[in-house]
Amino acid sequence: MRRGFYIGRFQPYHDGHHSMVEHIADEVDELVLGIGSADDSHTRHDPFTAGERVMMLTKALAEFDLVTYTVPIEDLDRNAVWVSHVRSMSPTFDVAYSNNPLVVQLFKEAGVPVEQSPMFNREKLEGREIRERMIAGGNWAASVPEPVAAVVREIDGIERIRRVSDTDANGHDAAPGDTGYNDPGANARDSGDDGDDPATDANRLR
Repeated sequence: MRRGFYIGRFQPYHDGHHSMVEHIADEVDELVLGIGSADDSHTRHDPFTAGERVMMLTKALAEFDLVTYTVPIEDLDRNAVWVSHVRSMSPTFDVAYSNNPLVVQLFKEAGVPVEQSPMFNREKLEGREIRERMIAGGNWAASVPEPVAAVVREIDGIERIRRVSDTDANGHDAAPGDTGYNDPGANARDSGDDGDDPATDANRLR
């Protein structure tokens, strides 16, 4: 049996992520999905809570014939021990999937095989772009699986991101306790994730 690991911020989980999981499903028997920056929410950059992202993934992944485990992973500001941090929060896995250069490097240094894949329509399927469409009243729902759109509507997510974006626009960009460091989970650039993520720092995964 082969178990994979795929990390992203999933703010929100979108069609680029979904295509990546579909690709991974052909190569593994089980998949662990790490929710990066699990401790962040209610900001323009990270509007949804870890629990809400668990709902998005659980509902969207139901269509796959694949055993999945969703694991919230909080940010850590020490990249050298980030893989150990991930392993402590996750079921064991045999291979990691990422297109984030920092995440790839950290896993390789830890002896974890890493697979990369083509980005899926990244110009449109980028977390940041989708969030901006939510704020501006654009067609964000066309870029996410329908179960994810249903979760966003259930939690009144559009109203939330618009309100917190107004706050950010007034000069309060940093969330309480924000240190601005480079964390793999926050930057985990999971394929098609958010343009600001490689998941870009390991902790800022999209």
